[in-house]
Amino acid sequence: MGNVKTTRNDFGVLKTHPRLVYLDTCATSLKPDPVVHEISNYYQEYGVNIHRGVYELSHKATEAYESAREAVARFIHAKPEEIVFTKGTTSALNLVASGFGMSLIQEGDEIVTSELEHHSSLLPWMIVAKKKNAKLIYVPLDSSGRITFQNYLSVVSDRTKVVALTYVSNVLGYITPIEEIIAHAKSKNISTVVDAAQAVPHMKIDVSRLGCDFLAFSGHKMMGPTGIGVLYGRHKVLSKMEPIEFGGEMNDNVDKFDVFYKETPHKFEAGTPPIAGAIGLKRAIQYLEDIGVETIHDHSKRLAEMAVKELMKMDGVRVYNEEIDTSVVAFNIEGVHPHDAVSVYDADHIALRAGHHCAQLVSKWLKCAGTLRASFYLYNTEDDVERFIASTIKTRDFFRNF
Repeated sequence: MGNVKTTRNDFGVLKTHPRLVYLDTCATSLKPDPVVHEISNYYQEYGVNIHRGVYELSHKATEAYESAREAVARFIHAKPEEIVFTKGTTSALNLVASGFGMSLIQEGDEIVTSELEHHSSLLPWMIVAKKKNAKLIYVPLDSSGRITFQNYLSVVSDRTKVVALTYVSNVLGYITPIEEIIAHAKSKNISTVVDAAQAVPHMKIDVSRLGCDFLAFSGHKMMGPTGIGVLYGRHKVLSKMEPIEFGGEMNDNVDKFDVFYKETPHKFEAGTPPIAGAIGLKRAIQYLEDIGVETIHDHSKRLAEMAVKELMKMDGVRVYNEEIDTSVVAFNIEGVHPHDAVSVYDADHIALRAGHHCAQLVSKWLKCAGTLRASFYLYNTEDDVERFIASTIKTRDFFRNF
């Protein structure tokens, strides 16, 4: 990505901390100045509530908010009425499980998931299964830790009602063959829920082609603000789905003993929504599109591959995903707990993630306490990789001599 040096100048955090090597984008991305300015502009120029007000500033805020919905819809090839704004991927996936799953799943039904899932993808369906006396069925991972279509076929049955899977693993970075899985599920009338939190920042998403029933992602992982997420749902499915939060703005009429909801998506957005978050997310999408999602993916993947190549040469370092699909490198320094190791990296101004990454089943499958995780993005450089590798050698040797 030839313009990476220019791009780095857009990130205030990197200007404030010029020695920082930020390798924790999987947890949250850094925010470019245009996004920060857009949010600030909302608060400074017209920071009022939406929909309810019949005055000029409220109209302006409403237009900006709904324009953000339209931008998200275009970005993933959906219709605006199929886009529900939430607090994040977690709240979006909980909305699906509680508002859709609790009415769909019955005793004895099966929900297909995997050991690669982030807790926000797994736990809502675990709760549904417990409450409904249904079963969670896990797709066996192959020897490298991947979900394969054949392994998915080995567990799906006539009792399967929902398939809830990650598009891209937040620990190993592996891409799920989600298109094949969704196509098969649709042929069997099985509902599909996709956790795309790690996919959207790196891949072009076309929900009209995917054919999934639901897809969720977060703004803060794609250079947008925190506190804003997106739930895509097929209009036919959302229209039949019950809201799980109740209050202002989500209803058309309230009588003493009954309530009539607004149409989707507004019936799912009770109370004051994340207005500034939506506006910031729209600007983040524009920023992504100006550079190109595929360009960012290729750049990030190349840096991850460079890092893995060097790590594989080191004695005393174990890499868990030797094949790089996206931008993630999961590894450990032998004999060193990741929480201990990461403190040495921090002293070198290198920001890594350490632990189970809200996906404990992955660590248990790998048979380790957790992993060190480096995740690269558009603002990282080859120099970042070199400093990361040098710090890994330093960290390994420090604990060897400790």
